[in-house]
Amino acid sequence: MLMFVVVTLMFCSVCDSSRLLKNVESQHGRNLLNNGLGATPPMGWNSWNHFHEHINETIIREAADALVSSGLSELGYTYVNIDDGWGEMSRDLDGNLVADKTKFPSGIKALADYVHENGLKLGIYSDAGYYTCAKRMPGSLGYEEQDAKTFASWGVDYLKYDNCNNGGIKPLDRYPIMTRALMKAGRPIYFSICEWGDMHPALWGYPVGNSWRTSDDITDNWERMLSRIDTNDVYADFAKPGGWNDPDMLEVGNGGMKKHEYIVHFSLWAIAKAPLLIGCDPGNMTDDTIEILSNAEVIAVNQDPLGIQGKKVRMEGALEIWAGPLSGYRVAVLILNKYGDRRAVISAEWDDIGLDPSTVVEARDLWEHETLKRQFVGKLTVTVEPHSCKMYVLKPIA
Repeated sequence: MLMFVVVTLMFCSVCDSSRLLKNVESQHGRNLLNNGLGATPPMGWNSWNHFHEHINETIIREAADALVSSGLSELGYTYVNIDDGWGEMSRDLDGNLVADKTKFPSGIKALADYVHENGLKLGIYSDAGYYTCAKRMPGSLGYEEQDAKTFASWGVDYLKYDNCNNGGIKPLDRYPIMTRALMKAGRPIYFSICEWGDMHPALWGYPVGNSWRTSDDITDNWERMLSRIDTNDVYADFAKPGGWNDPDMLEVGNGGMKKHEYIVHFSLWAIAKAPLLIGCDPGNMTDDTIEILSNAEVIAVNQDPLGIQGKKVRMEGALEIWAGPLSGYRVAVLILNKYGDRRAVISAEWDDIGLDPSTVVEARDLWEHETLKRQFVGKLTVTVEPHSCKMYVLKPIA
């Protein structure tokens, strides 16, 4: 009965969202957002998970420096995103947003110039409401065109657009307005819709944004992390190049989980084609954190040009198989043991992961960085430790 109620409620939301989106499309064209961005999920860093609103231009500059010096920028981590708390509480006399004079005395444009000189891109935060979530600065509701032009004039490359203090106005009466404003601003700006999944933005997000949050905020613990990716998985079929499901930013390196749990976190985000936005302090990363975030083979799954989100294809209690197709007829497979107290023997069956039962494959272990010596047909069986995973790319050879 509970499942019936959930499905019925989601169906009603789908109908309502589809109706609203048709109205938006009929007025403004099928694809409001045509900025050419987001061919693969974005990669970079965001200030919120570690620093929250306690940010300043020194922190942002040092984060940019750390992405370069650690080699992470060369792996694709190019966005340096300022979250809530960067602005003054009041607009200027012309109605423009103003950077906090104490935190950002040089201004956002100077910071963007610094970031760009290092081969990176600058992201900024606003809200589709009257105030931002931290209530430290005005939102952009009613000022969309003015703010979009301001962001473009500063050299901003990415906008995270939150959902707080919105006066009860429906998302599809707010977010497309900023979409149109960004398209007229004169600079390509990646548009990240942070609507928290309340009105199922995956159902209407593709013409409006480059990515959309599918859930409430993540926190740095095992259960919360898993619940975010499970919610995200419901919408797997709606993601594609140019528009991605977003289960929120990475917590890897913030200290609330163990290394093997962070490996699971990063692996799940990668196979689900989620944005890979680092949420720790990049200037104080441990060797383990750098090792996880810089795994080029796992990143390659996330950035695969085929752009199909991997999904959970089998679950037996706490044991799960996640899989998704990759370019070159390959398949990414993640084998997960959610038990906290015991190892488990788990098999990924070809029928579950989309391979013909007779297909012979070679298996590349993405965390051990080795191709397994034997070939496999029909299934791949492995032993997985508690709260851990194994991740492979399977390549057909016959």
